[in-house]
Amino acid sequence: METEKGKLVAQQEGLVKKTRIMVGIDESDESFHGLQWTLDNLFGCITATAAPEQPEANDKAGSRLITLSLVHVQQAFHLQYVPAGPGGTVSTAFCIPSSVEESVKKAQQQIAKALLSRASDMCKDKMNIEVETLVFEGDPKEKICRAAQEMHVDLLVVGSRNLGKFKRAFLGSVSDYCAQHANCPILIVKSPKETSN
Repeated sequence: METEKGKLVAQQEGLVKKTRIMVGIDESDESFHGLQWTLDNLFGCITATAAPEQPEANDKAGSRLITLSLVHVQQAFHLQYVPAGPGGTVSTAFCIPSSVEESVKKAQQQIAKALLSRASDMCKDKMNIEVETLVFEGDPKEKICRAAQEMHVDLLVVGSRNLGKFKRAFLGSVSDYCAQHANCPILIVKSPKETSN
């Protein structure tokens, strides 16, 4: 009885541990399928069991028990020298103008904003969750694992693109890398195409 009473006091004082779930979002249908699977299959269970004693308390702003972090990682754009002349030597190369770099970065920002807006819209109907969107620049698999560690994520969710053995070996698989390197539990959601085979 004492532990139940202590639990209730902790909840009333706002000391209940929030659950943080991170979902990797990119341009693929598989990442959005992973998000939809998470919303359909995990959030009903978590919100129903998180604080059954006082469901009305979860409706208040600031008392959300679940934080859903939607993360998009864009590749860093690097200025490059382009060979421009016979033989393609460095002495005849020119640098891509900074206006091109600015245009590419602006396009990346617009794409990230559109992807995360679409993902956030999918979460609108879920109660008791707080949605945050994050954009990082760099290698997706490394940035996702690092963010999961630094943010003390309770569960990392990524979609599976079902790359073949050769593509996975040469391109690398974000889900494979995260499964090996993330310091939290990871859920790899297969696309409907994979589960039907």
